Amino acid sequence: MNPTMRILALVALLLLAGCTAGCGSSNPTPSPSPPSTPKVVTLNASLASPWGMVFLPDGRILVTQKGGSLVLLAADGRSVQATVTGLPPVASAGQGGLLDVALDPDFAISPWVYWTYSEPGTGGEAGLSGTAVARGRLVGDTLQDVAVVYRQAPKVAGSGHFGSRLAFRPDGTLFVTLGERQLGSPAQDLATTLGKVVRIQRDGSVPSDNPAIPGARPEIWSYGHRNPQGAAIRPGTDVLWIDEHGPQGGDELNRVVAGGNFGWPLVSYGCNYGDPVGAGCRIGGGVHAPTFVEPVSTWVPTSVAPAGLLFYTGDGFPHWKGNAFLGALAGTALWRVELDGDREVARERLLSELGERIRDVRQGPDGWIYLLTDGGKLIQLRD
Repeated sequence: MNPTMRILALVALLLLAGCTAGCGSSNPTPSPSPPSTPKVVTLNASLASPWGMVFLPDGRILVTQKGGSLVLLAADGRSVQATVTGLPPVASAGQGGLLDVALDPDFAISPWVYWTYSEPGTGGEAGLSGTAVARGRLVGDTLQDVAVVYRQAPKVAGSGHFGSRLAFRPDGTLFVTLGERQLGSPAQDLATTLGKVVRIQRDGSVPSDNPAIPGARPEIWSYGHRNPQGAAIRPGTDVLWIDEHGPQGGDELNRVVAGGNFGWPLVSYGCNYGDPVGAGCRIGGGVHAPTFVEPVSTWVPTSVAPAGLLFYTGDGFPHWKGNAFLGALAGTALWRVELDGDREVARERLLSELGERIRDVRQGPDGWIYLLTDGGKLIQLRD
């Protein structure tokens, strides 16, 4: 080999040795953030099956309790200042009860509070229930001018899979996640709102620019959902993301596509109950795409039962900015999912040592992360 050829060969070897996993790709995979061990502070351990929370502009915290009460906590979270009055009765059984809570985007000038709950049927619907959205103006510790603005249709028997998270879009419209009430096939029935995400105006009317899905009720934004118990708008966008329960395995983190069919119960990365758990028993077989929307993340073969969803934007954990956080019920942990665009690049299981079913995840006005647990705790994560 002549000297020129030797030099060229040496250069080629050096380039090959220095090539990373992203070589040859226009979108290289970033390195995941280093694991973190946040400080865990239990602020309150006296709550009764808390389900949802929201921070008021003055820092106080509204917390729903599944049995039907809404409590107002002091800004430090350590004491209950009042039990808010004016709520309608709830069907508190199984997974039903008083569920999520959210503030009107214009709360500072128009103090409407929105909440979801399992509404008991009356008259010909006695013994049935369904997810409903109500609102009222918060005056002191009382809700006034209370009215139901939306009802899932139809009400059915049973006490499971109410879904029931709220998320306001930047344009002021409201997303509501609705479970399929453990019935499966209605998630594909566009004449019902079981197993759907709906988008409504704040007064319950239907926005004119909802997707035109042939044969669908006009409020339906997406369908084919099982039991979505986490919802959040990704910061800097108007796009809704949800997490939802699979059967045996197959829990999902989804970027919600307007008009999209997410497949349940026709496809799932989980297994039917009674089948041996494993990758070979996927319901429907294969992947969701192209007929159905592919999830961003899945948990297989074991379910973690995700609940509560947060995109972190604070300065308390700067290396976590933009990460998604999901509570886990069966998994008794907090999951951190790192994203590159709409693709998962890393995930980390946090707080498994607590042994707590984490029901809700929110970012406080102080930039720290707050958790509600089924065991009745309000927990603060700080650096």
